[in-house]
Amino acid sequence: MSYRGLMSASSPTDPAAIVDAAILSRRSIRRFLPTPVPRETVTTLLDVAARAPSGTNMQPWRAYGLAGVARERLCAAVLAAFDADEPGHTQEVPYYPEAFFEPYLSRRRTVGWALYGTLGIARGEAARMKAQHRRNFLFFDAPVGLIFTIHRDLATGSWLDYGMFLQNVMTAARGRGLDTCPQAAWSRYHRIIRAELDLSPEEVVVCGMALGHADPDAPENALQTHREPAEAFTRMLGFDD
Repeated sequence: MSYRGLMSASSPTDPAAIVDAAILSRRSIRRFLPTPVPRETVTTLLDVAARAPSGTNMQPWRAYGLAGVARERLCAAVLAAFDADEPGHTQEVPYYPEAFFEPYLSRRRTVGWALYGTLGIARGEAARMKAQHRRNFLFFDAPVGLIFTIHRDLATGSWLDYGMFLQNVMTAARGRGLDTCPQAAWSRYHRIIRAELDLSPEEVVVCGMALGHADPDAPENALQTHREPAEAFTRMLGFDD
């Protein structure tokens, strides 16, 4: 259900309903409308997101907001490398394990084939799969692209804190009728991003994020992914005492 649908089904003055609607309506959108997003809106989203907790209030995040020519230049530079199949583009900090295992392998495959299915891409259609992956580096046509970095000397706790900040960005976006797609794919091209955005040597690219208005007619945006219920991953203790 859309954010608007969730809100119309509940009281707009119920704080739990408002927060739940923003969280539950968040999806990874993979095709956006060209409708501009004002700079002031992006700044407000980041200001709100910065209320995320972080160990000793270190606030380990750094963001780059890209629109217009700046966005187009970064996309063009990365797409050139992607299309040329340039070797050596790997993440500085691995996002996935070297080998997937259960239950994570099955979950990964399920969502992958579900996405390709919405687009009519069959197993073995490698060229079409690559073309879909390529769209990451257009920010899926979103008018705003965000690149997030972290100081390379910070430890695991700061990366955990960063996740809470990113979730705040995406939730705050939903509260304003905007959509997002967090994109680990960008971190593979950190050297190109470093040159284009003039990153300092201590910055590590965490991820990118597309921001804008979802295209309501795009079949890939209709994908609803499954989530395991709390009882599947939680052990409750002491509640029945």
